[in-house]
Amino acid sequence: MGSFLTRRVQRAAMAKLGLIQTMPYESDDQAIAEVSRLLSEMGRQETDIVCLPEQWLRDNVVDDFGARFAEFGRIAAEYSMCVIPGAFYHRMRAAAAEGARRTVIAAPVISADGGIAGMQEKIHPFSYERDSVSPGSAALVFEEKGVRFGIIVCYDMVFAPVARTLARKGAQIICSPSRIVSKGVAPWSMYVQVRALENRIPIVAANVSGGRFGGGSMVVDLEMGDVVDTRVTRLADGQSYAVRQVEPGAYGGQRAARYADENPFQ
Repeated sequence: MGSFLTRRVQRAAMAKLGLIQTMPYESDDQAIAEVSRLLSEMGRQETDIVCLPEQWLRDNVVDDFGARFAEFGRIAAEYSMCVIPGAFYHRMRAAAAEGARRTVIAAPVISADGGIAGMQEKIHPFSYERDSVSPGSAALVFEEKGVRFGIIVCYDMVFAPVARTLARKGAQIICSPSRIVSKGVAPWSMYVQVRALENRIPIVAANVSGGRFGGGSMVVDLEMGDVVDTRVTRLADGQSYAVRQVEPGAYGGQRAARYADENPFQ
């Protein structure tokens, strides 16, 4: 009985993290159908949380996340799986005094019961996005399947305080929907691994592969020891997915120790 209970506790401490690397599709109907097929495969593997890239549809303006990703919600509920379907332009109804809608880039969270649990707004719109997109003002922590996680949308990965804030707020993993052009994949990979190292936190980072976009989607876990290093699972070019098991709660002590070493300075 004792060994059975031990196995149960050990299994409960683990989480299966998944990412999907999309490609350009001929239509959004095809895109949704292809990703739905992959999500079902991942659900059968008992994946807990899945992350997709930023703006991987042809029409990347999504005002009703529940309606647009209804099939993803159905699959999430069937397999008790949390899905972050990417990040998209999203027109929010502004306060009455402001009148017009406010446009953000937001990553919705489809909970394990199939509903929309919330969304993370992109805090740092990139370049041309600033002409039409309002920046987000908060880094949020969500909890699904017993795992606390935060979301970093693409360009937000460049800014170290975003990952640090999420980790300090209690995030155990970070998911990052991204859309990185081919020549940017190498520095993006470095940013993701550095954020994982400096905060002692696993990161799932998804990218589009094809056309201008360079793929290289990755799961970054950590090899703990006297010297901590990254353990990177990287996807090959084209449409693909990966599922990796990590232990989200394993890094809290090292994370706290790393933060405690930081001294104030000017």
